[in-house]
Amino acid sequence: MATSAGGLMVCGTSSNAGKSTLVAGLCRWLTRRGVAVAPFKAQNMSLSSAVTADGGEIGRAQAHQAYAAGADAVVAMNPVLLKPTGERACQVVVMGRPWAVLSAAEYHRRKPELFEVVLEAHRSLAERFDVVLCEGAGSPAEINLFDRDIVNLRLAEAVGVPAILVGDINPGGVFASLLGTVEWLPAPWRALVRGFVINKLRGDPALLADGCAQLEARTGIPTIGVLPWLETAWVDSEDSMALERPLTEPRPALADELDVAVVRLPRLANATDLDALRLEAGVRLRWVHDAAGMGDPDLVILPGSKATVDDLVWLHRRGLADAIRRTDATVLGICAGYQMLGRRITDAGGVESRAGEVRGLGLLPVHTRFLPGKVTRRCRGRVEGFPADAAGVEGYQIHHGRVSPDGGDPFVVVVDEDGGDHLDGVRVGDVHGTTLHGLLDTDRFRRAFLERVAARRGKRWVSDGASLAAARDAQLDALVGALERHLDLAAVEHLLACGTPRAGDAVR
Repeated sequence: MATSAGGLMVCGTSSNAGKSTLVAGLCRWLTRRGVAVAPFKAQNMSLSSAVTADGGEIGRAQAHQAYAAGADAVVAMNPVLLKPTGERACQVVVMGRPWAVLSAAEYHRRKPELFEVVLEAHRSLAERFDVVLCEGAGSPAEINLFDRDIVNLRLAEAVGVPAILVGDINPGGVFASLLGTVEWLPAPWRALVRGFVINKLRGDPALLADGCAQLEARTGIPTIGVLPWLETAWVDSEDSMALERPLTEPRPALADELDVAVVRLPRLANATDLDALRLEAGVRLRWVHDAAGMGDPDLVILPGSKATVDDLVWLHRRGLADAIRRTDATVLGICAGYQMLGRRITDAGGVESRAGEVRGLGLLPVHTRFLPGKVTRRCRGRVEGFPADAAGVEGYQIHHGRVSPDGGDPFVVVVDEDGGDHLDGVRVGDVHGTTLHGLLDTDRFRRAFLERVAARRGKRWVSDGASLAAARDAQLDALVGALERHLDLAAVEHLLACGTPRAGDAVR
């Protein structure tokens, strides 16, 4: 059932191989050439999600790829989103809406009924765009999942597109990974793989020439690119492996540097709320895993979570609950972090936990009730107590928990679609909470907030004028530049146009 649109599947030998980054770069490159392109990931497992204009929920990486393509993000770009709620269960979001909470075994049994949803979503994009760039998940050689694959090479075969395979050289063993992946594939799927890309090289690509030649002699598949390690190009992360990297690269210490401690919750969600802080000179972000690591920060951020009650228990077990209560730092809780800072969390219906009612940290006078209906929407508003030119903010909400304030000072006020507004966050002293993701993405508010954090600690911090939007564009430009230098884009163009390959064909 080949489509009329050009297309390509980008698979990886593993998670975090660089599939999302490569798709984002190709989206921007094609857009520059006047091609209407859409990203597509049939099934994504991620706790970093975004909200489309119509209130649907998709993987954050696909929203960023849509931005790279100059397209509005729509739910068809990520028809199935898996949001882990525990070690063996996920909330399954289908076409932007919660569908079920399933164990891994239950989901595997029910995947066949989602394949038609995936194909229809792809079909809808193929009708609207010149090119659809498909991104795989994990590895296409998960032999235990072949019979019910809905995201890798079974999908590529169904929609009639060839594939390239990306391998991460950084941990070593890239040639074995590339070879082993294709060797495990059934012959019809192996024929779909038309090129290898080696990613994240820290060194001289000439040293790989002999290995690439041997790999092609063994498989008949050419290596069409060796991409360097890129410090300045990132795509909104969807993979928990990416969260283990340092939040900020080492920089020269500044006299009035702001120390920002971010609590590394086990089920941390939407870590992209931190991205804008990473850009600011004189701001050092670091993960905190226990009370001993808290130190004496200027700002503590308690981020979102997909398992609020479980992560609250973890805070107590690690001594972080008491450390947050004792800290003299400014505290900011976002979404689940806001809920944890409150007095009580009630989940009588078992929406996210089966704990009933539990006590929060008691730092904010709010009570959270979990309800089955999920709030997913983009919104704008203002932050109370800040100058008018810095108070306007935009963001999005994704939550089951409804937070009811019973005191405190207003912090964030969200403007409703009908023009009215409602309170979305409160503060008590220097403890702040809101459900608004993306709060710190607004440049003027972020600078004013950090200046206030610094002043409270007797520091003088002045922004160097970092702009999140400008930084994202600069990073995409750097990524395209790397692709133009290190990837055979003529081979990519050929693949986009050639449709389903025949066994034994080679890229020419």
